[in-house]
Amino acid sequence: MKSLDPNQIRLQFPILNREVNGKPLIYLDHAASAQKPLAVIEAQREYLSHYHSNVHRGVHALSNQATEAFESARRSVSASINAEFVEEVIWVAGATDGINLIAQSWGRDNIKQGDVVLITEMEHHANIVPWQMLVKACGARLEAVGVTDDGVLDKTDFQNKLKLQPKLVALTHVSNTLGTINDVKFWADEAHAAGSIVLIDGSQAMPHMDVDVQALGCDFYVFSGHKAYGPTGIGVLYGKRQLLEEMSPWRGGGEMIDVVSLKHGTTFAGLPYKFEAGTPHISGAIALGVALNWIQGIGKGAMQDHENTLTAQARRGLGQIEGLRLIGNAPNSSSVVSFVVDDVHPYDIGTLLDSQGIAVRTGHHCTQPLMERFGVVGTVRASFGAYNTLQEVDALVSGTQRAIRMLKG
Repeated sequence: MKSLDPNQIRLQFPILNREVNGKPLIYLDHAASAQKPLAVIEAQREYLSHYHSNVHRGVHALSNQATEAFESARRSVSASINAEFVEEVIWVAGATDGINLIAQSWGRDNIKQGDVVLITEMEHHANIVPWQMLVKACGARLEAVGVTDDGVLDKTDFQNKLKLQPKLVALTHVSNTLGTINDVKFWADEAHAAGSIVLIDGSQAMPHMDVDVQALGCDFYVFSGHKAYGPTGIGVLYGKRQLLEEMSPWRGGGEMIDVVSLKHGTTFAGLPYKFEAGTPHISGAIALGVALNWIQGIGKGAMQDHENTLTAQARRGLGQIEGLRLIGNAPNSSSVVSFVVDDVHPYDIGTLLDSQGIAVRTGHHCTQPLMERFGVVGTVRASFGAYNTLQEVDALVSGTQRAIRMLKG
């Protein structure tokens, strides 16, 4: 496997040339949103500059060119996640939109009074709130699998909760707060044995590791483009074809129809279009396809090895700081490091790091139940991508030490 040279990668990211507060930008907030390589930026510019047109609706040259690029991107996504059929790839606005689609379509059709939906304590709010809304509307109930002190899903609790025979098990592939990589293949198999449908939130996995939806055995998989070096406002819902064919459309409008009649009603288009009402985010979809091809060109294995090296150095360096406590110590984790400092609010650390040009995330990271589980109001989170360097990790460690000295005197 080829190695990754982050200094060469950085040349492809124009934003990394800028300064923040008079210091070179050190961007360590990949888990919130990845920066964009030139290939992605140029893909959107090219579409908007030279062949913008609505897709699927015209016979003229621009429409045909836009449609081909749009559907080529769908094929790129399908290949990237190893979907069995291209039509199993549905364009959505992001992972949140995809989960809401499942909740409001599959969920409304299948979750009844007294049923159980099972999630985990480490879920992002996007994989909690839609299910809370659904079970409230349907008279069902929501259960959550606990998390151990190391930040790992509690296996005993998980298996006990599967005895409740949940209709749906929804869990994250990788925790956005702890970096924990869950063995979703194992849990998908266990959930299916209990008669459950399985949804995986892959937002934090897709940029960092190979994703094979057929090998994972999940029924649904969602991810957001902007975390995978693509644009904002675009994402993917993968669903097994049989399930998608059985599901009712969620939104109505143009494109998702076959025939509309005021007298006879409406018949709906086939997959994937019955879930893609209205004009889609065309440039976003095209650029996301480019982003996934860009990742493939770099090599996810090389990316993961590089990011693991960065993460290990960050954990070593930060772990030596007196009064600093790492949150989450899973043996199998991604490129996320969360920490708290005794008697110091995470926001204050983040603000002082920003004054040094270092961008990290502070707060609850849309995982308030997880913060409650660990007894903290929030954490400082550093997260890494292919463009980060060991020198930037050292700057994070020394910058955190400097911030603590300033705050504690």
